[in-house]
Amino acid sequence: MSKPSPQKGSLLVIFLTVFIDLLGFGMVLPLLPIYANHFTLDNSGIQLGLLMAVFSAMQFIFAPIWGRVSDRFGRRPVLIVGLTGSVIFYFLFGLATVWKSFTLLFVARIGAGIAGATISTAQAYIADTTTLEQRPRGMALIGMAFGMGFTFGPLLGFLAVPNATAEPGPWPGYCAAILSAIALAMAIFMLPESRNAESQPASGGGWLQLSKFRLAIAAPSVGLILLATFICVFSFANFETTLSLVIKGSDDANADSPFQFSWRGVCLTYAFIGFTLALVQGGIVRRLAGKVHEGVLAASGAAAEVVGFFLMIAAISSQSVALLFVALGIVVAGFSFMQPSLSSLLSRRTDPEKQGIAMGLGQSANSLARIVGSGIGIPLLKLSLTFPYYLAAALMTVGGVVTVVDATRGKDYAKKTESPELTCTKT
Repeated sequence: MSKPSPQKGSLLVIFLTVFIDLLGFGMVLPLLPIYANHFTLDNSGIQLGLLMAVFSAMQFIFAPIWGRVSDRFGRRPVLIVGLTGSVIFYFLFGLATVWKSFTLLFVARIGAGIAGATISTAQAYIADTTTLEQRPRGMALIGMAFGMGFTFGPLLGFLAVPNATAEPGPWPGYCAAILSAIALAMAIFMLPESRNAESQPASGGGWLQLSKFRLAIAAPSVGLILLATFICVFSFANFETTLSLVIKGSDDANADSPFQFSWRGVCLTYAFIGFTLALVQGGIVRRLAGKVHEGVLAASGAAAEVVGFFLMIAAISSQSVALLFVALGIVVAGFSFMQPSLSSLLSRRTDPEKQGIAMGLGQSANSLARIVGSGIGIPLLKLSLTFPYYLAAALMTVGGVVTVVDATRGKDYAKKTESPELTCTKT
């Protein structure tokens, strides 16, 4: 039975809701570790690492909770509650910068992570209101919102900085709160409820469960892809959370920075990363998808990231801004090739009846990698500015080898030549 067409404007509201929420996140991310470095004496970097990891940890914990709540009470109330939380906690982020309170900053990031864990509910809304034929285009809206939010968020952070040398103060947090309030108003007045008798559960399989590892154990090809996914996202999270401390200078907290970027320079650097990510994924990877095997794309991305991380090390050692931006472009391009290709490869290697479990495992590996990568990157940076990138280069080398092994030995599940390890996953 086909689903009714979505009410006029509902998908647009979902897109704008996710976009504005990610806009606030992208605005705050570049400045967060630098703010925290001003508010606390943390020679080990452990506190800063926990601050960066706690957002992803809260999303990992609360995404299935919000999914279950939306299954029972509806998608619209959950999205409204999440956006309300974003308004409150981004405002608290602004207050934390005024009061220079590391504790309040920590509370703000915990709350923002909980409030922002409603992406799966937004995906469920799209599933509720689209047919199978319409759904890929609907889900693409969320991916587009992610890319655009991460691109334009740092640019708004740039505008919130009063001048090139002064501290940015509370306005990045306040601006994120204002943008979330706009999204909240749109959800309240323009977003109808989507859940109906035919709606599928949004809660999915919940948290990573040990029983689900049977899929990976029974299918080594799937296990290799999950390992490569973890390595890929871990390395990028490690890079993403340490970059602002590497490039920001002009104060005692970052006196060792070889680049001495201003606050605005940090925001513009992250905007460059977001733009590159959107450009490569939207302009190159999408065109190659279907024409070049996912294994080839993923392995190429891993090789590019290894090169990029070593160029990062060279740029830090030589204090070359030009080499730094070349390195950034290569790392981001490599990640843009690798992550979506691994997701597609995971789907190809999985029993169609186990797709939901496999995708849940992939998302869990992604979330855990962000938590761990964000958590240990800054402590490594405190030991040496280049340690995080040596680790990332080493891990991505392993990830590339794992990807090549899987691409050459693993078989698509649907093919007659499928490998025995995949056939035994059938029930």
